[in-house]
Amino acid sequence: MNDVSPLIAAQQRYVNAVPFRALPAQPCRLTEALGRVLSADFVAPMDAPPYSRAIAEGFVVHTGDSRGADEKAPVRFRVTGVCNPGDAQCPTFGKGEAVSVVTGSIIPDGEYSVVRMWDCERSNDGFSITRPFAPRFFIEDRGCDHSRGKPVVSAGTLLGPSEIGSIASFGVATVGVARIPVVKLFSSGNEVIPLTEKMRPGAIFDCNAPMLSAAVAQCGATPVFGGIMRDDFDAFVVAVRQALRDSDMVLISGGTAVGGRDFIVDLVAAVGELIVNGVPMKSGKPLIMGIVGGKPLVCVAGHPPEALRGFRLFGVPALHRLTGRNAELPVDE
Repeated sequence: MNDVSPLIAAQQRYVNAVPFRALPAQPCRLTEALGRVLSADFVAPMDAPPYSRAIAEGFVVHTGDSRGADEKAPVRFRVTGVCNPGDAQCPTFGKGEAVSVVTGSIIPDGEYSVVRMWDCERSNDGFSITRPFAPRFFIEDRGCDHSRGKPVVSAGTLLGPSEIGSIASFGVATVGVARIPVVKLFSSGNEVIPLTEKMRPGAIFDCNAPMLSAAVAQCGATPVFGGIMRDDFDAFVVAVRQALRDSDMVLISGGTAVGGRDFIVDLVAAVGELIVNGVPMKSGKPLIMGIVGGKPLVCVAGHPPEALRGFRLFGVPALHRLTGRNAELPVDE
């Protein structure tokens, strides 16, 4: 039994028709990469951290020197050196000796432990301990976060502050991201007038253009308004074909029924392949989707709430598909 809803089935059918990661990659400064989609896996160019380091203030000792320490038989250490963050190496020290360290101090490989300040009893030139310490105690080992050659951030990830910080931690200043998609928008209908015109009987202001332009920009694409198209089929076909040459997606609001004709269905069929011709759901009829040369043609209702809903349900996942972004299909609310 198929439990997939008609909406989800239509969404899946449409996104499957949109070429995945169709937009080319381009270099982007990391400082400008917020909200961009990573085009390829970012692989660690080195171990992270690049060296073993202390993660607490205290003293580094040979682990073996701490064995046997207890309340009745404290083990004493003499501090013979200091290792500060930024020092290229930790000073060598012998049996019964220790080096003072702080968080971030480099620690050599091998059986060493960090004795924290509150785990010892201080004296003039050293300290004593009353318990043994495990090897690598309070030491962050080289590569424990990321090993060289392993993926750190996956392709298709929308880059946020955390991902940008992770990439920057490797000293990388530029990453490859998907080109920002360009979306050409049209409003349609003889009754639709620009916001700059004076209201007249029978007219409605074009609120869809600014609303959908904002929605397009909000999901990381560049909106370009193509104008208000009248109910002239041939002129509309010419305009859409030109728009497809200049953009990555065409978004049309309104015009789904003109004089009883399936105007937008015929328009999509005239310029490309019809993929979705309405959805058997509440207010689903005006949802008309097509593909033209691999480019999405998204047609939504003229009623503003339904126009925004249609774009969110079909336009947004189509844009995700073009950029290769990893995202779930949006659900109807």
